[in-house]
Amino acid sequence: MDDVKNYIEQNKDRFLEELFGLIRIQSISSEKAHKDDMVKCAEHWKQLLLEAGADKAEVSPSQGNPVVYGEKIIDPAKPTVLVYGHYDVMPVDPIEKWNTEPFEPVVKDGKIWARGADDDKGQAFMHAKAFEFMVKNDKLPCNVKFMIEGEEEIGSPSLGPWCEEHKDMLEADIILVSDTGMIAQDIPSITTGLRGLAYWEVEVQGPDHDLHSGLFGGAVANPINILSEMIASLTDEDNKITIPGFYDDVLEVSEKERAKLAEAPFDEKEYKKAIDVDELHGEKGFTTMERTGIRPSLDACGIWGGYTGEGAKTVLPSTAHAKISTRLVPDQDYKKISKIFEDHFKSIAPKSVKVKVKTLHGGYGYVCPIELPAYQAAEKAFTKAFGKEPVPVRSGGSIPIISTFEKVLDTKSILMGFGLESDAIHSPNDNYPLFNFYKGIETLPYFYKYFSEIK
Repeated sequence: MDDVKNYIEQNKDRFLEELFGLIRIQSISSEKAHKDDMVKCAEHWKQLLLEAGADKAEVSPSQGNPVVYGEKIIDPAKPTVLVYGHYDVMPVDPIEKWNTEPFEPVVKDGKIWARGADDDKGQAFMHAKAFEFMVKNDKLPCNVKFMIEGEEEIGSPSLGPWCEEHKDMLEADIILVSDTGMIAQDIPSITTGLRGLAYWEVEVQGPDHDLHSGLFGGAVANPINILSEMIASLTDEDNKITIPGFYDDVLEVSEKERAKLAEAPFDEKEYKKAIDVDELHGEKGFTTMERTGIRPSLDACGIWGGYTGEGAKTVLPSTAHAKISTRLVPDQDYKKISKIFEDHFKSIAPKSVKVKVKTLHGGYGYVCPIELPAYQAAEKAFTKAFGKEPVPVRSGGSIPIISTFEKVLDTKSILMGFGLESDAIHSPNDNYPLFNFYKGIETLPYFYKYFSEIK
């Protein structure tokens, strides 16, 4: 595997151009206008896998966007690694905050700037090139399967049923994922936990049409005011969530594990500087790393209603809307949380308004034991490539399908991410450092080597 550096150096310009071709496809899964782009991107991935050395690759229909499946079976008796990634990306709004065109990738300041550069086109593409290196140089030590979906950014609603239908085809010893990050460029880390997710859209309705704010203001409930008060009441002065029963199933982390998590390097000053805030904010009694790794949270992700155009319009709006999400921790059931949220949110509304709650999507949290053979292989791979052992971390993010894999396929996942906090995923000016991109291609073949030996 030590030849991988030379292979990257000889092919790095080609790798970039191939990645750029993938990035240029506007595969935004949440927008119906891009339905054709989803199919186009899936077909593109199929071709990438075939060119990389897969014996078989296909675009498989699902209840939603298609799933790309590929494989190379060198010996049924050898271990099998199933690589998971996603080809869909988030919307680009607000477009005016981008410094470059979101779907026209450029390299500047040692980074690739484009939507999906990191999440997850850049990181998934690393696997295709690491696989290509092993196949072309006759160094593939085990069987490899690929499963690349197009709905991760909307909660993977179709992938669970698709996995149910293709259980036999997806049989593997481990699922390998790069859709997470590292603590820092010089501090490799392995994500050992993900938070779950529950997400809603709510509507508060007052009068049956917009009213004149002068003639009716002060006499009729304003849905925007009411909604704002309702959202504010969902957390208390200690930033603890106030929904009855919300914490009933929260897995409390031991003091011993909290101490181990605290060993991960964290610079609060740099953290604040990176996001340009003067003070951090969160649940009392927990550190910043704990708040995002082992504790649940609740956030309003969007709020709208009334007049938002240029200038003034004295209107008392008839409706107000918001999108609200909670990040959950192990043992919390997103279906149960969705029910108690809806019941509570409706119960705190005054009689002057009507409330609707629509559940959009959700998923369970996930924990990967550090005793897992795949974790040990990943640890050795990072150590080999970076010259230092990786740090285990709990991520604040969610990849709902990971827990589904465990339930449906009865297979654990190992999360070898190479992104950075500064990559601005889901935001304007999405980027991915070239160092991380190439280092990922270098590191992954070692995982295959060590996993095949350990397994």
